[in-house]
Amino acid sequence: MRLRNGTVATALLLITCFLSLSWYTAWQNGKEKLIAYQHEFHALKERLRVAEYRTLQRSSELNAILQQFRRAIAETNGSRNAISIFSDETQRLLQDLSNKKSLQVPTIYYHLPHLLKNEESLQPAVQVGLGRTGVSIVMGIPTVKRKVKSYLAETVHSLIDKLSPEEKLDSVIVVFVGETDLDYVHSVVEGLEKGFSVEINSGLLEVISPPASYYPDWSDLKETFGDSKERVKWRTKQNLDYCFLMMYAQKKGTFYVQLEDDIVAKPHYFSTMKNFALQLSSEDWMVLEFSQLGFIGKMFQAPDLTLIVEFIFMFYKEKPIDWLLDHILWVKVCNPEKDAKHCDRQKSNLRIRFRPSLFQHVGLHSSLAGKIQKLTDKDFLKPLLHKVHVNPPAEVFTSMKVYQGHSLEKTYMGEDYFWAITPIAGDYILFKFDKPVKMERYLFRSGNPEHPGDKLMNTTIEVLPFKSEELEAKQETKNKYLRTEDGFFRIGKFENGIAEGTVDASLTPVMQLRLFTLKDSSVWAILSEIHIKKAPD
Repeated sequence: MRLRNGTVATALLLITCFLSLSWYTAWQNGKEKLIAYQHEFHALKERLRVAEYRTLQRSSELNAILQQFRRAIAETNGSRNAISIFSDETQRLLQDLSNKKSLQVPTIYYHLPHLLKNEESLQPAVQVGLGRTGVSIVMGIPTVKRKVKSYLAETVHSLIDKLSPEEKLDSVIVVFVGETDLDYVHSVVEGLEKGFSVEINSGLLEVISPPASYYPDWSDLKETFGDSKERVKWRTKQNLDYCFLMMYAQKKGTFYVQLEDDIVAKPHYFSTMKNFALQLSSEDWMVLEFSQLGFIGKMFQAPDLTLIVEFIFMFYKEKPIDWLLDHILWVKVCNPEKDAKHCDRQKSNLRIRFRPSLFQHVGLHSSLAGKIQKLTDKDFLKPLLHKVHVNPPAEVFTSMKVYQGHSLEKTYMGEDYFWAITPIAGDYILFKFDKPVKMERYLFRSGNPEHPGDKLMNTTIEVLPFKSEELEAKQETKNKYLRTEDGFFRIGKFENGIAEGTVDASLTPVMQLRLFTLKDSSVWAILSEIHIKKAPD
């Protein structure tokens, strides 16, 4: 009887374990599918945004055609003979257009009048590839003739070898040969066709070069910023090369990544860039930086390339590309009446740095003749000791003693982790938002892989609502949250080094958020992740 009961119990236990395992497996599969669906939804959202942009672009092109009709009608003074070849309906439309006055809209030709001399100025002189479109990421690699060594083949190999079969179908690599010597251009094409014939024939790799008529007369360039004539020409031509490449790549995908011809890439670089971009709202950023060097690893949204190209064309003779890009951000978000620190905070929300770097610069000889550049990205081989999030613009303050420059400002901007020496009771970390934030969730993670024991303990999460006095009068709020003497409401605390939770809608919008230490700590403290998530509008 005992044996029979034991057998039954054992059977029940095995059935229970099997069901639990089956339930967990189904739950895990469901979770993975949900994440995949979320990524697909974000990708679809971005492609719809690109489609909307292209509709507006087509509208602009149609307007340009109408402008041409108006000029044609004006030149004939509305002569019936000149338009008699059109149908009656078309004639009425043209006559109606000719009677309307319109302002003259500046075009690319205002800044580059030499392009009017040749109608092929904006067409590639050489174009090799299938012309693939509709991908997630387009990668642009400008290259020019180097007197010492070319790194192009190694760069293309590094990028392609680290793509999965699926990623090879969801990307395009465009090599832009910035030379007008067709013999040299064809030699580059032949080398790439020899080493990457499969990639060219599949549509993954394309090669283009500009016509000679795309470039202006270099003799009238002015020397500025102490640069020699040769260097001014080099940086001016570089600006035009970037613009040609961006204009060509814009219609091909959702995101565009600017690279150089002397780099190596990390494994999984494609999925890392794509997932990081998709987790951000498209309105929240303009540049994602996957390398800290120059113009390497800079990601843009395809619709934004129009603004960037137009801006560069306006000032292509004046300054180098990285300066111009910073000026665009300044124009968009900086207030001249605020200080430089406020401006940097605003720009950091449009220009988001991902760490560690995904690309490393390996070239020693610059494309500028005679220039040696021993540039390496120090973040390329570093382990990830902090996590990057896009947080609402805010001023940050702390009473804790900062260790070796690991400041709270850098942590909030996603550049580093915060490291403080032994917090004591009464110490705080304060985030004062530039404008009240409708918060949905918060997450603070302390410690990191190198110093897992440096955690925040006995520390609370507190918020100061925009309408604090009104909330104090509500009995429900009094019963639910403890209010401090200075008006903050305590909504959470650190447990095992992590504080996370939702923010009650009744407490939003929030003016300030504070981490407050209740008791002296026996260890130092690292804050490696800060995520203040805004609620959807």
